[in-house]
Amino acid sequence: MPTPPISPKVAAAGSSPVSSMTGFARVAVELNGRVNYSLTIKSVNHRFLDLHLRLPLGLDALEMELRRVLKEQLLRGHIELTLIVDRIAHQQGGYNRELVAGYVEAFQAAAQEFELQGQPDLNVILRMPGVMQAESRSNDEDNVALTASVLEEVLPLIASLKTMRLREGSALAAILHATLDRLSEAVKRVSELRPEVELRYQQRLAERLEAAVGTDGNGAGVNRQRLLEEVALLVERSDISEEIARMETHIQHFRDVLEAGGETGKKLDFLLQEMNREANTLLSKTAGIAGKGTVITELGLAMKAEIEKAREQIQNLE
Repeated sequence: MPTPPISPKVAAAGSSPVSSMTGFARVAVELNGRVNYSLTIKSVNHRFLDLHLRLPLGLDALEMELRRVLKEQLLRGHIELTLIVDRIAHQQGGYNRELVAGYVEAFQAAAQEFELQGQPDLNVILRMPGVMQAESRSNDEDNVALTASVLEEVLPLIASLKTMRLREGSALAAILHATLDRLSEAVKRVSELRPEVELRYQQRLAERLEAAVGTDGNGAGVNRQRLLEEVALLVERSDISEEIARMETHIQHFRDVLEAGGETGKKLDFLLQEMNREANTLLSKTAGIAGKGTVITELGLAMKAEIEKAREQIQNLE
């Protein structure tokens, strides 16, 4: 029997609303003494809702209903639903005597007409369409009962699948929150180092500009005020305060999306792209600065590594 779903109180108290796309559930049913079946559903990650159903022949109406239910209940994932039916054979007796007689008479007439030897094979005749009327009626009745039973079992089975996906999602959310904690710590350290790095950058830039400009041909000194204005402009272009602020905003937004739950995978992927862009900009602005600048470079690379780890994890979020 499928695992019972988590109650709303338990879900609210102890698990994240984030759902993974990985799950499995199975139920086995003995229907009416003539038919046993197993219904299995499993899911893995996929960009969209991708349904694959494997059912015995002759159950087209059931397949259409199952597709409708799955689309109503699930948002994303590669879903495989398999129905395996075991029909228990019973000796029913009862056959269409007129149809069997017609086959026998046709065989004998053809043998006489073409002067052939041989006798009709009863095993072959009994397998001809429509001969075993009782068995045919029984199969039709069984298919009706099978369809009704499967449609009754599929919703609890999907609930069991969702329970497993929620548990997987809760584990993924814990990993992602730990990643965000490390990202926040790296951003905090960069923020603490920023004033010293910018001062060092300004000093180095002023020294290089003065060395490059020197004095004019009349021996007049460099216009220091003009020089400082140019330095200030270049320093402003290399300011990483905006990148730090945006990174902090993205991290908080990421946490909010995780807490809100629902279809989070695509939203989080977009946020990670934005975080990666900020980390790249931060690295380009602080490249080549000695001292604490190398520490910021190391922190920026650590940010990119954490972002990549998070990107791998969210591929499995619904």
